[in-house]
Amino acid sequence: MLILFLALTAAAVLAPILIRAMGRSAFGLLAVVPGAGFIWVVWEFIRGTFDNGGELSLHYEWMPSAHLNITMRLDSLAALFSLIILGVGALVLLYCWGYFDSNPGRLSAFGGQLVGFAMAMYGLVISDNILLMYVFWEITSVLSFLLVGYYGERASSRRSAGQALMVTTLGGLAMLVGIILIGAQTGVWYFSDIPVYQGDWAEVPYISIGALLILAGALSKSAIAPTHFWLPGAMAAPTPVSAYLHSAAMVKAGIYLVARLAPDFNVVSSWYLVILPLGIVTMIMGGWMALRQKDLKLILAYGTVSQLGFIISVISIGSREALLAGLALTFGHSLFKATLFMTVGAIDHTTGTRDITELSGLGRKQPLMFALAAISAASMAGIPPLFGFIAKETAIDSVLNESMIQGMPGSLMLSGIVLGSIFTMAYSCYFLYGAFATKRSLFPENNGESPAVAGSHRMTFDLWIAPLILTSLTVILGLIPAPMSSAIVTHLDNVAPGEETYLALWHGFNLPLALSALIIVVGFLLYWKLPIVHRLQPKTAAFGNADTAYDAILDYLRVLSLRLTASTQRGSLTLNIGVIFLVLAVVPMVALILGERNDVRMELWDNPFQGVVAVIIILVAIVATQMQNRLSALILIGVTGYGLAVIFALHGAPDLALTQTLVETVLMVVFMLVLRKMPTEVTWKPDPKNARMRGWLAASVGISVVVFTIFAMNARTEQPISTYMQDLAYEVGHGANTVNVLLVDIRGFDTFGEISVLVVAATGIASLVYRNRSFRRDSRRPTLATTGRRWLAAPVDTEKAQNRSLMVDVATRILFPSMIMLSVYFFFVGHNGPGGGFAGGLVAALAFALRYLAGGRDELEEALPVDPGRILGMGLIASAAAILWPMALGEPPLTSHIWDLTLPLIGDIHIASALLFDLGVYLIVIGLIMHILHSLGGQLDRDEDMRKQRARDRARRLARSARRESTMASSTSAVRSVADKPRPLPSIHSQATDTGPATEHSTDGTSQSNNGKEQ
Repeated sequence: MLILFLALTAAAVLAPILIRAMGRSAFGLLAVVPGAGFIWVVWEFIRGTFDNGGELSLHYEWMPSAHLNITMRLDSLAALFSLIILGVGALVLLYCWGYFDSNPGRLSAFGGQLVGFAMAMYGLVISDNILLMYVFWEITSVLSFLLVGYYGERASSRRSAGQALMVTTLGGLAMLVGIILIGAQTGVWYFSDIPVYQGDWAEVPYISIGALLILAGALSKSAIAPTHFWLPGAMAAPTPVSAYLHSAAMVKAGIYLVARLAPDFNVVSSWYLVILPLGIVTMIMGGWMALRQKDLKLILAYGTVSQLGFIISVISIGSREALLAGLALTFGHSLFKATLFMTVGAIDHTTGTRDITELSGLGRKQPLMFALAAISAASMAGIPPLFGFIAKETAIDSVLNESMIQGMPGSLMLSGIVLGSIFTMAYSCYFLYGAFATKRSLFPENNGESPAVAGSHRMTFDLWIAPLILTSLTVILGLIPAPMSSAIVTHLDNVAPGEETYLALWHGFNLPLALSALIIVVGFLLYWKLPIVHRLQPKTAAFGNADTAYDAILDYLRVLSLRLTASTQRGSLTLNIGVIFLVLAVVPMVALILGERNDVRMELWDNPFQGVVAVIIILVAIVATQMQNRLSALILIGVTGYGLAVIFALHGAPDLALTQTLVETVLMVVFMLVLRKMPTEVTWKPDPKNARMRGWLAASVGISVVVFTIFAMNARTEQPISTYMQDLAYEVGHGANTVNVLLVDIRGFDTFGEISVLVVAATGIASLVYRNRSFRRDSRRPTLATTGRRWLAAPVDTEKAQNRSLMVDVATRILFPSMIMLSVYFFFVGHNGPGGGFAGGLVAALAFALRYLAGGRDELEEALPVDPGRILGMGLIASAAAILWPMALGEPPLTSHIWDLTLPLIGDIHIASALLFDLGVYLIVIGLIMHILHSLGGQLDRDEDMRKQRARDRARRLARSARRESTMASSTSAVRSVADKPRPLPSIHSQATDTGPATEHSTDGTSQSNNGKEQ
């Protein structure tokens, strides 16, 4: 069981690599994993593993106090659903080989997601821990979102993916509340504990609410009304997704959960009241809506909604006969609906369309495709001797004879099933006619073939082999239902012992057989008179459109959110911070006044130097509020931080003092990078009234924080754990620096979460500055070689570089190696002395910041020409490896080890395994600061240079334009001055010396020659 789960996980991880390397043929290789799993589960049924309550189980303790132990159990019900998940999954992967024509980049991710979905569904059904099942439940929702959104460039795909995720996740959250509510009331957190629960389920407090919440998750997952609308929308996904997720796997998760709970929860009064009406209404409504569709996939989608309503209403009864019928319906639906979806995919692949108005003559041209679809559609309609007929007749018989729903409920349910099955027969015929019939009235030419069919190509082997296998099973299990009956009865004997029940093709002439015949005849007549039905169908939904209601709800929530946000976030940072500080000042003080208060003992200082430093901090903070120069205010605020570091040092915490000093220095550098782009002086002057309000608020916050902090410190009644921290750090973490051991060992998970936030923050800062531009950098080996006459590595071929301060260059050249060595020293000694990865990383970051401040962005590129994102990634990987590697030795995560080594010239050293975690912190701090320097520093410098260059270019263009206009004006003035002079009359001599004849134009437009003589 575990090996199969791990194999599916490995296949999901390797799938993108295999598809990228091998192309579409990799799907055939990937199909081997679930195919082998299917064969293994079948073998376990054959060898009797699940007889008499047998099961395969696995248990790992993990956070038992939170009921989060990893407990898996493959029992008879989980094995039955595993057959569907693995068997249909293997065939769908095989079908993908022929369905996709090319191998785009997204196909590799698609393959990994599809195999990952098989892994998640298998994990869902084998999870005995209900909370672990919920984890896999939500993973399937996320993977469904990714698979439905395969064509992410299409708005319809994005909307359908978001809709499916929203509906199923909302139902899942409701289910989680129900799980916790019932678990808290009964202590049942495992499926295996439900049948052996000692109390009466009907008497459990709030059991009806808990059951309804769990049903909300199950019904939304299985597309039961009113949440049915997401399934037809999900048809925007590629056909293999529809064939697997939306017919055989994901929508069966809700059916699995109901089948698991129904034998025990059917005693809850609200169980039948909710699930039976919704299931029957869904069956009738889905069948009615399928008759209105023109897209083959939508016909099948609404048919799937109808069938899911049928299955879940029958299986929810929970009796032995109902479970037999419901599980048979589940298997039958998986066989014929996956086949029909694959057939539609083949039609779309060969003809390029799924519209029934564009298909004519396909059955004559593709007889194999027509035969497969006809058999599966007949099974869906309940035509003997196919397995769908057996399952439907068994369902009708179980409802007729069910003692739990006798009277009006049983009669109404039977009537609904008969009406819904009539619609199923009708839309099955409608599907076959729309896809394969020759419609000579629509296409009188070309022997009734439509252009799409005439231009279609033959269905290849890799497109028909998977539906052929499923169709063969539909026929074989219809003629010989004993194997399927035996597997289902094995489960029934485990959960609902009783009289022997079985699946059979022939039970004699009885009422279920008569009703089946009635369904077939009336359904065919309904299809025959379908034009009349179409005229009777309203143009708009009689009870409203669920899809429109979904949009209306989202719009309402969006407007409500905007109004709520507008009422609390007025766009004023001052107001928002003021509200936060007001709450901070008032709420704790009110709680302190109204609650019990203990005696207070205060000591102003351990020695007078702390008081002196505190007075300096107070005075500097007051002066900072009066400064108009931003840089001066920043320096004064920095003094308060350095003063706090001095207090730490005087209090005996050198490690905190060192960290505070380094952090304050880095903050000063970062603020300097921001302030250099802002005006020097603060031009805004506060209103005196507002200034007084700020003053009172500041005083209130200061007094309140001090008062309730004093009371909180004196409220301790037990000995603090810090008393034992030093011994724990040495004995457990093998380090003398308690603070560092706490960070990288004892509470390493917290630190890992914090450094992950640092990685996100660094990426966010860079993204804000670079916007839609890439901030990836090419990496190479750093250098400190001098160039020309300068002391640093950056080139000096620009005027700005030539004018750098020589003293700063020399100081940077001398200090940089020393700072790097100091950072390395802090890194290595941090486990036993002041320092650590955080402090060492800050020192190294300051060294690189010094290079930037001295030489600009070019010097920073030479100092560390490595992509900061890679530094952050390596740091995160190193820290994660430090957490996980002890698990390879069978130990808990973050287990510490120490190695004693003797090195030449150094002596004995002790290396703790937490040093690897510290290395991750060291790299992440450097990567964070490098991201900041490259974005707030180098990129802003580059943007400023580009802005100035554009301004210079604009000025040059304007100057050239002005000179050109001036030249043209001068030329025009000269021409005008010549033109204004009086011209002398021409002399006779000048006329006689003309060498060419004069030309004049006649009135008719022709030219005449005149040599001066009269004609």
